[in-house]
Amino acid sequence: MLKRLFTSNTRVKLLTLFLLNPDNEYFIRELTRKLDEQINSIRRELDNLKKMGLLKTKSRNRKKFYVVNKNFVAFHELRNIILKAMSDKETIAKKIISFGDVDVIVLSGMFIDKETPIDLLLVGNVDRRQLEEYFSDELETTRPVRFTIMGREEYLYRLKCNDKFVMDILNDSDNITALNKLEKVEA
Repeated sequence: MLKRLFTSNTRVKLLTLFLLNPDNEYFIRELTRKLDEQINSIRRELDNLKKMGLLKTKSRNRKKFYVVNKNFVAFHELRNIILKAMSDKETIAKKIISFGDVDVIVLSGMFIDKETPIDLLLVGNVDRRQLEEYFSDELETTRPVRFTIMGREEYLYRLKCNDKFVMDILNDSDNITALNKLEKVEA
């Protein structure tokens, strides 16, 4: 969604990083590593955002640091756009799928604004470190995301046994099943 609104992928990455972390300061080399972008495109977009008034610079130890100008006229509106785009359930599911071989994703808890024991049930083989980094670095949440990862065999066994934990999650009509490759197997 944001790529259509903002034509530069680098600008989207910069806006996301700065607006989700408005108190942090970054220097150019740090941004190239963090965002995995070329230094020239980072420099060009930083200049564009500074000219717009969204970013300010500070010099310290002979390094130029960039920081968000919280007094920018559209700061809150842009931040809300980024937050809404980042919290989009479909986007979250697509990102999680990219971390491995995922069969089931059920969003609960904070993703549906309801108090539940967990926020996310994942079935499959995923890179736990990548998932945790995604939750801590890219999703702005009021608390850490509580999630459960289980293998396909364990999940199918629990279904067969009518395991209370799994059945409560699956039977809660408020929960969002973003992916279920095992639907036919369950029946």
